[in-house]
Amino acid sequence: MNLLRQSILYACIFISQLAISQQKKFTIVAFGDMPYRVPNDYPKFERVIKTLNKENPDFIVHVGDFKSGSSLCSTEYFEKMHAYFETIQPPFIYTPGDNEWTDCNRKAAGEYDPNERLALLRKMFFGSDKSFGKKKINLISQAKSAGFEKFVENNMWTYGGLEFATIHLVGSNNNFKESGDNQEFIEREKANLAWLEQVFAAAQDKKGLMFFTQADMFYKDLKPSKGFEKVVDKITELTQKYGKQVFLVNGDSHRFITDKPILINNQKATLMNFTRIQVFGDAEMAAIKITYDPKSTSLFQVEQMMID
Repeated sequence: MNLLRQSILYACIFISQLAISQQKKFTIVAFGDMPYRVPNDYPKFERVIKTLNKENPDFIVHVGDFKSGSSLCSTEYFEKMHAYFETIQPPFIYTPGDNEWTDCNRKAAGEYDPNERLALLRKMFFGSDKSFGKKKINLISQAKSAGFEKFVENNMWTYGGLEFATIHLVGSNNNFKESGDNQEFIEREKANLAWLEQVFAAAQDKKGLMFFTQADMFYKDLKPSKGFEKVVDKITELTQKYGKQVFLVNGDSHRFITDKPILINNQKATLMNFTRIQVFGDAEMAAIKITYDPKSTSLFQVEQMMID
């Protein structure tokens, strides 16, 4: 067999294997806003990890808030959570929540400087281009893009013919202040808007797109606050142009929800190819199982994972 024929054969085999992989079901687990009531929640959190390891999904995402807003933001606690993350077997991805940094200036949280805590989070939890987990997957960080080197926490990855990404949006109005210094918010909002463009561009040849973030940007069905307005507008614009299914998985409000919260055409129509999935949290230490089904028009089936 000459070299040209051999190359064509290998290319055909690769394309065939890729097509088969995109036709297989796979499972994601998402959870967040836990553990909150420490130290009492530690044993339950360990059971959550044990259950997820046994379930062995294709990957797991923690959507932020690995502590409550009224517990200490100590370096020792961060180290403890990092150690927990290292015990997880499947690929494990984490995106920050407000309780880990924006709310750390609260007296009960230790009166830390939020920007200093954010810098520590970035250094401690995002020092690699791979996920957590005994079995790791490669991640593409926004930090690789010129001008956004700081934003190591925004990551994307391709799996099963779909695009996945985290985006750093947090509760407490995304650290936007009606009065005061908004430099951190301004820089991160600029990065997030650019990140949305980059991720949607990467998803053009994929079957669909799923984002993971901490903030509930649609809290109580109200119009997004100033901390989220531009991001929601950008998501709306890009989702309409994309035309395929877009999913957003978030935490923050501690209630299990699946809905289509974005309205278009002067708020008279629903953006039908955008679906939000909100996870449990706080006292309800449960997870969400999301199964990709290539035969389903909605792409994903969502189930509750109740953990004793």
